[in-house]
Amino acid sequence: MLLQLASDQELFQGHLQEQRFEHRMEVVLDEEIGHVRVVTLNSPRKLNIITSKVVARLAELHEKWENENGAELIIIKGTGRAFSAGGDLRMFYEGRADESWIEVVYRMYWLQYHIHTYKKTLVSIVHGLAMGGGASLAVPTTFSVVTEKTVFATPEAGFGFHTDCSFSYILSHLPGNLGEYLALTGARFDGADMIAIGLATHYVPSEKLPELEKRLTSLNSGDKNVVKSTIEEFSIQVQPGEKSILHKRSLIEKCFSKDTVEAIIEFLG
Repeated sequence: MLLQLASDQELFQGHLQEQRFEHRMEVVLDEEIGHVRVVTLNSPRKLNIITSKVVARLAELHEKWENENGAELIIIKGTGRAFSAGGDLRMFYEGRADESWIEVVYRMYWLQYHIHTYKKTLVSIVHGLAMGGGASLAVPTTFSVVTEKTVFATPEAGFGFHTDCSFSYILSHLPGNLGEYLALTGARFDGADMIAIGLATHYVPSEKLPELEKRLTSLNSGDKNVVKSTIEEFSIQVQPGEKSILHKRSLIEKCFSKDTVEAIIEFLG
């Protein structure tokens, strides 16, 4: 009993320390460099998960920069080993009493629509994990750069939720029945897979990312053709690896081309 109490106290103290650390740090960093704006997701210890604070700040910055004549190119990236591992499910659990989660969902969906219809040039540098709502900040950008470390997934399927944050739209526009496959299985794709099916525009080796970002900021312009050609200087052509599920496209089409989920499950059984 005493051991259990000690363990619970350690967990509680650890949770408090984590909250204090997060409170002290800025979870979203932003820079203004000439006509270029850089936004950085900055919670590396939590894999840059999306909290209500992150959503509010991203929405504020995107709206501000879209209406700002001096902002022409916006770059979004993450610190550490993740771009963003997705939404913080704890904020929904903790907000259930006062329904504050509804405001977070509204702001997030507004942000997604805003990214899809953005008037300025957006570049996402997607290094590391990019999952669920985190990936939805990157896939719809004008140019999305992935690396050999990129891991994409919509893990909502794992707990019975629909593909969230505009992915019901994005996945439905993938070739064949890949969208149904990803939405129902939560399968992971790497950077080369993302390029192959159109979830990313450019593949850049991770060691070249610092120089790429330096070049993009030095452009001081949001001209899409100039930005594209600059990224292409650093990008390489890639094909799905030998273990990629994309080599089994015919099997995916056969299994996931049914009209209903029930029919798909029955066929798989």
